[in-house]
Amino acid sequence: MKTHKITTQEDLQKAFDIRVKVFVEEQKVPAEEEIDQFDHLGGECHHILVTNDENQAVGTGRIRLVEGVGKIQRVAILEEYRKLGLGRVIIQALEDIASKELGASKVKLDGQVQAQGFYEKLGYHVASDIFLDAGIEHVLMIKEV
Repeated sequence: MKTHKITTQEDLQKAFDIRVKVFVEEQKVPAEEEIDQFDHLGGECHHILVTNDENQAVGTGRIRLVEGVGKIQRVAILEEYRKLGLGRVIIQALEDIASKELGASKVKLDGQVQAQGFYEKLGYHVASDIFLDAGIEHVLMIKEV
């Protein structure tokens, strides 16, 4: 598996395809909420793509700086590639971008409650009550990087 920053429209579309499959099709997030104003090249978001050994896109995520804090968003992995450690790989790649490229000393994310334990294992702590985003329970989670 390889991880790289997205620099082409073709790779960005592959990330969108993964997100639509995971969030829109599997989790029933409305399509108009999934792709937003930050989803383009050269903007304030840094997008990454994970590819398998056959160079097929299997995971993605993005990060942007919000008030000096790296905000991790849209982390998605195709179902057949879950439980292989790719979530950790994606989060670490985004944390590296936050600290090395964006100069952030903290990162945050709105984690789905069902994934809270995963993020806690990576050093995140809960910093909010449960809230709904796209009809799914989330909590704000924060980590020093």
